[in-house]
Amino acid sequence: MARVKQYAVAASGQWTDEEEGRRRLPSGEVHAWEPGLNQTVCRLSLSRSRLVRFPHITWADTFPASGGAADRVQRQCPRCASVAGRRGQDARPRWQRTNPRP
Repeated sequence: MARVKQYAVAASGQWTDEEEGRRRLPSGEVHAWEPGLNQTVCRLSLSRSRLVRFPHITWADTFPASGGAADRVQRQCPRCASVAGRRGQDARPRWQRTNPRP
């Protein structure tokens, strides 16, 4: 069975939500990131790109429809979204063969 990867978030900025007990949240451009690695899914180096890590925020929380941590997210990296998954208005269903050849 294939193991589903859980991606965290790395962002170009951060802000603190006072209503939720001073919780750090991402802002600006967000990228999918696998905790334990020093690069994003789209191969950007975290330190050289000066991206802030958010291991407590999942990739799915950065979508505007989720209502999670997407308040100040301006842009999602399209390369990261193609790997980690898209769930928004522009999301296309995954490719699936409906009538395979014999």
